[in-house]
Amino acid sequence: MPAGRVVATGVGIVTALGLGWRDNAAGFRAGRTAFRPVTLFDVSRQRAKLAAEVDLPPALPTTQLGRKQEHRLERGARMLLFAAHEAWTQAGWEAASDLPVVLGTTGGGMTLGEDYYRTAVTEGSRRRGQATRVVHYQAQRQGLDLLDALGCQGPVTIIANACASGANAIGRAWELIRDGRACRVLTGGYDALAQLVFAGFDSLQALSTTRCRPFDVARDGLALGEGAAVLCLESLEHARARGAEILGEIIGYGAANDVHHLTQPHPQGDAALAAMQAATAAAGIAPDEVDYVNAHGTGTPLNDHAEAAAINRWAGRRAADLPVSATKAGVGHLLGAAGAVEAVVCLMALRGQWLPPQTTTETPDPVCQFPLVRQPTDARVNIALSNSFGFGGANASLLFRRWA
Repeated sequence: MPAGRVVATGVGIVTALGLGWRDNAAGFRAGRTAFRPVTLFDVSRQRAKLAAEVDLPPALPTTQLGRKQEHRLERGARMLLFAAHEAWTQAGWEAASDLPVVLGTTGGGMTLGEDYYRTAVTEGSRRRGQATRVVHYQAQRQGLDLLDALGCQGPVTIIANACASGANAIGRAWELIRDGRACRVLTGGYDALAQLVFAGFDSLQALSTTRCRPFDVARDGLALGEGAAVLCLESLEHARARGAEILGEIIGYGAANDVHHLTQPHPQGDAALAAMQAATAAAGIAPDEVDYVNAHGTGTPLNDHAEAAAINRWAGRRAADLPVSATKAGVGHLLGAAGAVEAVVCLMALRGQWLPPQTTTETPDPVCQFPLVRQPTDARVNIALSNSFGFGGANASLLFRRWA
């Protein structure tokens, strides 16, 4: 049976640049940065003080959730709901009893876990609300709440594979449709800023105390952000049969793990290279057919060096004129949401025919044999590759093609 083609017919996105496609496309196209002093929790004892916080409206979009259900949603679930509502509305999907949902996250309902802990240590005898926090802390609960909001039922798959989670979720959804096991899948990633996560990265001295500068010789760490992105994916036949507008096509996905170190990537990016090679092999294309790479590009010394080495090896002679940029320079590292948000950025670039710049990088590291996009640029873009590489050697690459 030949592999089916997979297209995106709806996209929703939430980042510190704004809510929705329009505001985010304008921000990414201009290379805006969205960092500010953290207000969600106390960072007075941390080295880093900035993050890319989302301005969430107090009112949620209209869904089938009741007031009590809405009240129980924590910050990450709310961002997920905003993104899913935008994607669902754009796709024009109808409720179903067999809709697969595949989501990537690293923190899930982490803020509820923090609330549970604070209540337990300060008011040990208090039980009110604790059971609800335990239930909604679990990541599958956010997926189930999303199905309830849309009036749907179906299997929920949660992928927690470090910083590659969002990309792996989209890749899994792509496989389900490509292999004929589903005609449509709701997929994406989400993560909210949480004090435990922020303090953890800060204790590793992985956070920048200046600004996030991917692939810069003076880079000193990553910056955290929060957000969500959701894609309505369906088979090309299903989309055409209902006359849907197609936003872009996913043509390849690759994943690999190098088990090199708990937090450090392989110095030469062996698994990153394998993921990119697997994605291009799945798409049946060569690296010289790729017009743009959205790099994982965290801004940490080791990650950027390893990724640059992998891109150099993968692209070969094509590297000399292959545009590359890391959009974490503008919205920070969104952890489980990063791969999903960056997938949407690729779709934006393909539809708009522009390249998203990373405007904070001043002096590119000589290890980069490729040109970094550092200013707003219009370009002919037909195929884009998105990299997502996480702790423990988890690596994923996605390939997107413009829909003309």
